[in-house]
Amino acid sequence: MTAPLSRSSIYIHGSIGLPIAMFGYPVAVWLPPFYAGELGVSLAAVGTMIMLARLTDVVTDPMIGYLSDHTHTRIGRRKPFMLLGLPILVVGVLFLFMPYLFGFSSVGSVYLLAWLAVMFIGSTLVYIPYFAWGAEMSPDYHERSRITASREFYVLVGLMLAALIPALLPLFIDGPARPKPVLEAMGWAIILLMPLLVLLVCWRVAEPEHVKVARRVPLIEGLRHVGRNGPMVRVLAIVLIVTGGEAFRNALSLFFMRDYIGVTGVGMLYLYYFGAGLLAIPGWLWLGRQMGKHKAFAVCMTAAAALSTIAFFLEPGQTQIFTVMFVAKGLCFGGLQFLPLAMLADVVDVDTARSKGKRAGTFFAISGMTTKLATAFGTGISLNVVAFFGFNPTGAAGVNGPDEFWWLTFSYAVIPSIFFLAALWLTWTYPLTAARQARLRGLIERRNLRLAQEAAINRSAD
Repeated sequence: MTAPLSRSSIYIHGSIGLPIAMFGYPVAVWLPPFYAGELGVSLAAVGTMIMLARLTDVVTDPMIGYLSDHTHTRIGRRKPFMLLGLPILVVGVLFLFMPYLFGFSSVGSVYLLAWLAVMFIGSTLVYIPYFAWGAEMSPDYHERSRITASREFYVLVGLMLAALIPALLPLFIDGPARPKPVLEAMGWAIILLMPLLVLLVCWRVAEPEHVKVARRVPLIEGLRHVGRNGPMVRVLAIVLIVTGGEAFRNALSLFFMRDYIGVTGVGMLYLYYFGAGLLAIPGWLWLGRQMGKHKAFAVCMTAAAALSTIAFFLEPGQTQIFTVMFVAKGLCFGGLQFLPLAMLADVVDVDTARSKGKRAGTFFAISGMTTKLATAFGTGISLNVVAFFGFNPTGAAGVNGPDEFWWLTFSYAVIPSIFFLAALWLTWTYPLTAARQARLRGLIERRNLRLAQEAAINRSAD
């Protein structure tokens, strides 16, 4: 039996979730209005460039996952890739969030595409090995939920800090927070926190001892095993649908709140939203223990779909009602964040039991690629849809009429609900329960023990 992890190891390891969240949120919410509303890039072009930049992940994610699975150094398998990704990510954030610092007063689609791709490659080098490392920290079904919950706790804290920046900016600038100063402040926060926390985790948390597997599974054969792994395919389909729906909504959130409902304190509202998600994590953990992670996730999606649909019937000026609904949706956000990742950590055991390989990096790479592509296409398609129907992203009064606002509202509220409902059956009937995962872990532990005994006999014979 593997000894339980110390709380300090779990909480220190999870801390990287904080800066990860701080560049995910601004890219989803603040980057489109900055490039489309202030730098003059068309809204459709912004959405298209985000989609194109994410296509690089089709190559980089599986490659980095495979390499981190099969790279063995004195400091571990995952840490070298995370350290390599740090400077690339920092440079990408600098040029993407603050182009004017380098003399670029006017930028176009090519500039946006190039620096999105750089930032995404750097984030992949950090993100894929980090999540694979988290999946390998413990073989226990419920301890994995605690590891994931710890990381998502930091993610939500990072999102709250990111939301606090636009909430506090009006104290230091004239008027409401605009995308340009918001992105600049967030960029510097990421540049300071990401290196600090990655270095801290690499220094203070040990990677699990590498157990020699029965055989090394080549990349192409490994991908075939993924295709034959029913729970993995199911999780990927769920992640694709749900993440796509969330991305579709997130890309339009600022426009819907600012231009249609009339919310003035968008940053403060997101602070409440992420705070509610943070407070809800223990509840989702409890529900996952009572009925299984997949059923808890189905409940979460149902609530999110209902709240999102109700927003379609709101009218301009109903800021108080929208605030209550938005905070209630934030309670669902905690579950939407960590329950699928906790399910994915269990899926790795199915592959290990069948293929006799140890390839968490490959699995999280494929999941990460699915998430990123869903986010990219959800964001890109939603921006192209509202742009096609004439929506103006500048925020100026009177530039949008009833037809433009109807399409904005329908895209923000109804389409994401359709995505959530489409994933419900796949989630509720998910087959990998706690009992089945325990049987898989027993099989893997017995095989690892046998391999260790055989290795000891071979050493004594030599």
